[in-house]
Parts: sequence; structure tokens; C-alpha cells
Amino acid sequence: MNQINRVAIVGGTHGNEFTGVYLIKKFNQFPYLIERPSFETLTLLGNPKAFEENRRYIDNDLNRCFKSQDLLDPTLCGYEQMRAKAIHQILGPKGKSQVDVILDLHTTTANMGLSIMLENQHPFSLQLAAYLTSMNPLIKVSWTQPNQESALLRSLCELGFVIEVGPVAQGVLNADLFAKTEKLVYVMLDYIEGYNKGLVPQTHSTLTLYEYVGTLDYPRNEKGEIQAMIHQQLQFRDYEPLNPGEPIFLTFDGKEIAYEGESTVYPVFINEAAYYEKGIAMCLTKKQQVLLRD
Repeated sequence: MNQINRVAIVGGTHGNEFTGVYLIKKFNQFPYLIERPSFETLTLLGNPKAFEENRRYIDNDLNRCFKSQDLLDPTLCGYEQMRAKAIHQILGPKGKSQVDVILDLHTTTANMGLSIMLENQHPFSLQLAAYLTSMNPLIKVSWTQPNQESALLRSLCELGFVIEVGPVAQGVLNADLFAKTEKLVYVMLDYIEGYNKGLVPQTHSTLTLYEYVGTLDYPRNEKGEIQAMIHQQLQFRDYEPLNPGEPIFLTFDGKEIAYEGESTVYPVFINEAAYYEKGIAMCLTKKQQVLLRD
């Protein structure tokens, strides 16, 4: 792969995820923190209007507005749809982006710790992820097998990364998670600098990867109303094994509902506040070992 020349750091793709917003503000105030000799680093506040109103979004989830057909559709003129088109002009176009790497900073109300979400299994992405997990074994790495074009902001370039950190409430700053996110950004920038100089550190030959396999919604009645909560034994157990027959929901009258899958899975984004409207109680992943290649 060629040298990396431009890196974009995006915060506030969701306006009520304050860690990314205030990191962008900090980087803009102290740009030397993210400057590296061999490449240019850009910063971008994803959804400024939603941040001003302390909302995830105004009209549409910005992080679902980046499909090519939507970006090119002149009839889509909601605030986030127009904002996505503007970001596409700054960072894109898809397939020929103006930046080589995107770091999209997010927080979650789920107990995800430090998580890296990959756009694909590009060798560079896997090597970087392996390096991060060797530096901090608590970092988890996941990806989604694409079955259609991604609508996420990170998909604007081939080397797109989402950093998810939690748990932290919406519209709240958490000093510990802020510091951990900031440190992770610096480590990634340092790795890219080392890559450009041919000084990439050696890592393990395999990487533990959590691959998305599906989602589960809350039990609902015929009106679409939720009829059960995340079971207390599952709450905060992101990335831990969930076996068939183990409880996942608890109805309001105290009845347990068990997981009916055929094999062990590893739930993530358990009870994520922003996913109630999406009909997602948790995402399911399978744990695998990926052999790294140069």
C-alpha cells in the first residue's frame, strides 16, 4: 500500500456523543497534538446543529446517510442528508476519497469499553488493530461482513475506523473515557507515522475479531410496544459469551426469556439507548481468530 498522506478525525457524527465533539474542539485549539511529520491530519465536526441542540440528530441519523445513491439524490434535503453531501465533498468521493484514513469518534451507553469497528479486513486495518490490542488487551475489534453498500461515514474511504467507547450517557462527558479515547487517537496516529517511515512494529500473527451476525429486538406486542427489558444477568456483559438457553430478557411481570440461538454468540451494544428507535436490543457477533498477512 502507498504512503498515507491525509487522515481525517471526525467527532460529533451524533450530536449528543460529547467525547468526540470536545476532542475535535481540543485538537482545533492545540493542533500540534495531532500533527505528524509524514501526513496531514484534518478535523471535522460531523453534526454541529445536533450538537447545539444536544440531540443525536435533527432529521435523520447522519451515520446512515452515506450510501452513494443517497448522496447523489437531489430530492433528499433533510439536514443530515445535506450535511452528508457536504461531508462527502470534503472527504469523498466514495471510491476516490481525498483522505486515506478516517477515524470516526463515537460513544455508547453500552459497556463496550474501548472498541474498534473496522470497515473491512484490509491488511493495514487488521495490522493496526492487532497492534492496538497488543498495546492494550482490553481493546476489542469488530467488523460487519458487507452484504450491501455501507451507509456509514467511515465508508467514505477504504481505511475507515470507528472508535466506540463506553459506557457513557448521552450528552455527558466522562473524563476517564475522554482520556482513553484521546490516547487511542494518538496511538493510531503514531502507528500511521511509523508505517509511513517503514517502522511498523511487529505484532501477534493472529487477531481476535468479533464479526456481526445479526441483531435482536425487544419482545413487543401487536402495537409495537416493548414487553420486556434486558435481563439483569446480561446487562453490561458486552463481548461476553451468551449460550443457548441463557436468559436475555425479563418481562415486566418477572418472566425470563431465554436466548434461542443454536450456538454461542457474543452480544455487543447491549441495551444501547440510541438503538431503541431502531428496534435493536443488542447486536450479536461471533468470535474468531484471523490470521494476519502483510
